[in-house]
Amino acid sequence: MSMAYEEYMRQLVTPMRQELTQAGFNELDTEEEVVNYMEHADGTTLVVINSVCGCAAGLARPAATQSVMNNEKTPDHLVTVFAGQDKEATAKMREYFEGYEPSSPSMALLKGKKVVHFIPREEIEDHDISSIISNLSTAFNEHC
Repeated sequence: MSMAYEEYMRQLVTPMRQELTQAGFNELDTEEEVVNYMEHADGTTLVVINSVCGCAAGLARPAATQSVMNNEKTPDHLVTVFAGQDKEATAKMREYFEGYEPSSPSMALLKGKKVVHFIPREEIEDHDISSIISNLSTAFNEHC
């Protein structure tokens, strides 16, 4: 790919990344960062598989940020990887989602390294934001 294309994509996705990082999510950009995080994972972690698609912009990211800002119980840690942009990091994180098909966007609530709740794209796309927030809040209340 051309350098111009790479630069264009970096500029395009910057606000998509910032929407989560400004809400307290730690972005894992490389496979090594994912491995390092997961090797030391303790407590609960919400992982958001970010994406450039419309359902990520209008539903997944706002639901994730609102649920962690407004629910009484929340995960101990918030992390994100960006599908289609940080391919190696995303592929490595998905290895920890044993039994779940790759899906972008998606969200996983982990206890340690184990997925205790998973929200695939099918439960994001064509759903209203309040139902996604409710889904996350129910998971937080049960597992956090």
